[in-house]
Amino acid sequence: MLTPKEIIELLRQEYGELRWRPRSDPMSELVGTILSQNTSDTNSGRAFTRLVGRFPTWESLLSADPTAIAEAIRVGGLARIKAPRIKAVVEEVWARRGSFALAFLSEMPLEEAKAWLRSLPGVGPKTAACVLLFALGRPALPVDTHVYRVARRLGLVPPRVGAAEAHGLLESMLTPDEVYPFHMSLIKHGRRICKAQRPLCPRCVLASGCPSAVL
Repeated sequence: MLTPKEIIELLRQEYGELRWRPRSDPMSELVGTILSQNTSDTNSGRAFTRLVGRFPTWESLLSADPTAIAEAIRVGGLARIKAPRIKAVVEEVWARRGSFALAFLSEMPLEEAKAWLRSLPGVGPKTAACVLLFALGRPALPVDTHVYRVARRLGLVPPRVGAAEAHGLLESMLTPDEVYPFHMSLIKHGRRICKAQRPLCPRCVLASGCPSAVL
């Protein structure tokens, strides 16, 4: 079985060097990740653009009717579920901090920063990790459907371990500087080669060390 370091190196050779760069500010990442649940990146991106077009500041969401929020994000899917979640998160952040500046999370111990985010309504380990990794450059590993599927097939995640538990398990296998390339390369590989249906094992650079490979 391949080690995480070997996986990262083989996928680096396949997809190139993956260097961290900030994707957005923490609050935008938080709301954007909620919008990304159970939809495509394209649709969630459109929903976020429409949301900030309709409500240009986070403060404006405090007094917004959830129905109006749902209408703004409808293109992203599950709008009636996501709208109250977004409003609840915005309200809770404001109640705790009196602002929407979340840069303070970069100064907290990593586990405390995760716990703070996860204590927000509806925020789970993946959303918390996305905020910390993509907005603040902290070594928190988001486990999305691609990362979970590929890691399980590679034998890094035991069959009975769920996605939520896999966050801590996989993160513990990585050094801080390996978290970002591991996450991004497994997503690329999951989309292009290690697909949910009909994985392209004969074309996979990891196949020789993958216990699930069918060649």
